[in-house]
Amino acid sequence: MRLSVGTVAPRIQLPCIDGFDVDTEALRGRRYLLGFFRFAGCPFCNMRLHGLVERFESYADDFTVVAVFDSPVENLALHTRRHNAPFPILADETNQYYREYGIERSLKGVAKGIATRVPTLVRATLKGFIPMRVKGSMTTMPADFLIDADGVIQRAYYGRDEGDHLPFADVGQFANFSR
Repeated sequence: MRLSVGTVAPRIQLPCIDGFDVDTEALRGRRYLLGFFRFAGCPFCNMRLHGLVERFESYADDFTVVAVFDSPVENLALHTRRHNAPFPILADETNQYYREYGIERSLKGVAKGIATRVPTLVRATLKGFIPMRVKGSMTTMPADFLIDADGVIQRAYYGRDEGDHLPFADVGQFANFSR
């Protein structure tokens, strides 16, 4: 079941590619984007991660990003370490939190993404974001949640295809909103 605005975001405790575990309870008092991605080698996901890393410095100090992937931590580290993300990248290999957050799977969404996002796929390939090892579900759809300092979901965005995320402009507006 999808989560909605006004819901307290379920707590997440997962391993990070840096070797430590991350607990979202530690983020109380900070606003953040919680992004659910597909498998670690997904070209669309790596382009999105690249875009978040590029924009991160422009976000307010009391805002961060938490990226969750449908992948084992070792495979995730192999595909994402080169981003040098200034935020945690977490592995949910068992999909426990994907289920809690109502993340969907869709063959139709995969086909739609491939058919309508060719320029993104080409850019991803040129940047070297090529899925060498697919560990995780190919049909997982992305989702983004903007969570306030009290841990309450202020925006829930469920992707309609494999490359559909909350627009960067919406993330920036939330990240830089003065309380």
